Amino acid sequence: MHATPLQDFRTPRRAAAPADKARVESNKLAKRLRREVGRAIQDYSMIGEGDRVMVCLSGGKDSYTMLDVLMQLQAKAPVRFELHAVNLDQKQPDFPAHILPEYLASRGVAHTILEQDTYSVVKRNIPEGKTMCSLCSRLRRGALYTFAHEQGFNRIALGHHRDDILATFFLNLFFGGKLAAMPPKLRSDDGRNVVIRPLAYCREDDIAEYAAQKQFPIIPCNLCGSQENLQRKQVRRMIDQWEREYPGRSEIIFKALGNVAPSQLADPKLFDFAALGGSAAAHDWLMPERG
Repeated sequence: MHATPLQDFRTPRRAAAPADKARVESNKLAKRLRREVGRAIQDYSMIGEGDRVMVCLSGGKDSYTMLDVLMQLQAKAPVRFELHAVNLDQKQPDFPAHILPEYLASRGVAHTILEQDTYSVVKRNIPEGKTMCSLCSRLRRGALYTFAHEQGFNRIALGHHRDDILATFFLNLFFGGKLAAMPPKLRSDDGRNVVIRPLAYCREDDIAEYAAQKQFPIIPCNLCGSQENLQRKQVRRMIDQWEREYPGRSEIIFKALGNVAPSQLADPKLFDFAALGGSAAAHDWLMPERG
């Protein structure tokens, strides 16, 4: 007696089409960015009930992504808050002034375009070949912060991401002699504004990919974007090299910024070293040099 072989009547599994795979990966990326922005907002209490958030939009991939993700979160957020996009037209030559208003109108985003000729101020005060970013940023920040205060926005959202924060940390370490970075949330020096960085947990590579998928109308910065000798670009190249050689190193360093042990550093303003081992009176140990 011969057994009849069993027949498999199951429908053959069809290999996923490239378009399907791309859609799945795109959805994963969008979810990851929403999760990371949501986690940053929650960890640092960035946005609360009734907040009026001024979203600073430069026309670059970071600020476009920040606005897009914030709009998605706003639709399902546990609190009600307002989003208002603001761009500063710095009067750079050949700046395509129509792009941002058209994009924001198409998305139904409330927005304001400020006009201030900071370009001429920077070109007039910074010698050719010198770094322009510091003065440009200071002028731009002053204009945006003043507008936020005058219009009653109690949150200013900037598009700095995890890699910006790391680069700033190493810039301060190597060139400024201090341990400092960009905090996810801060009060401005004049005390009038609270600044938030919702992309603090997001990787730049993810943001770049997301911006490409969304086909945001990117506006390049032609004022200083081509200055290859910038210290920030040097630091970014160093970090990128580390990441290629030791994948995950950037993530570990970023985690360290939120895991500080003041007693293991050397700042007497941050930790009371004098109180260790008793309460001896302070004395002047800087003895005068003998002639």
